[in-house]
Amino acid sequence: MHERKTKMADLADAFIALPGGYGTLEEFCKILTWAQLGLHQKPCGLLNVERYFDPLLRLFDHAVKEEFLKSALRSLVLEASDPESLLDLFATYQPLIVDKWIGREVNP
Repeated sequence: MHERKTKMADLADAFIALPGGYGTLEEFCKILTWAQLGLHQKPCGLLNVERYFDPLLRLFDHAVKEEFLKSALRSLVLEASDPESLLDLFATYQPLIVDKWIGREVNP
């Protein structure tokens, strides 16, 4: 399964998730994680048909608020309710260069 996903990621120019279940969410989050780790710099988007992904987007916002996700990384997720708008976002996408969480200061 991992080899198949790696091959698909290598061949893709971008990633779009349509409304779906666990498999869709797992694959989208995996590709976001790969972007976070710098394994690719391709746009990742949610086709938010009838606001299907609104709860997931709120979860991502909550993760930023609770400092589990850097706000810059939140911007990796592009979102639109129609395909044309999402493709327009992809056309203007600028890859992020974000430091990893390593080195976060902690008081001894």
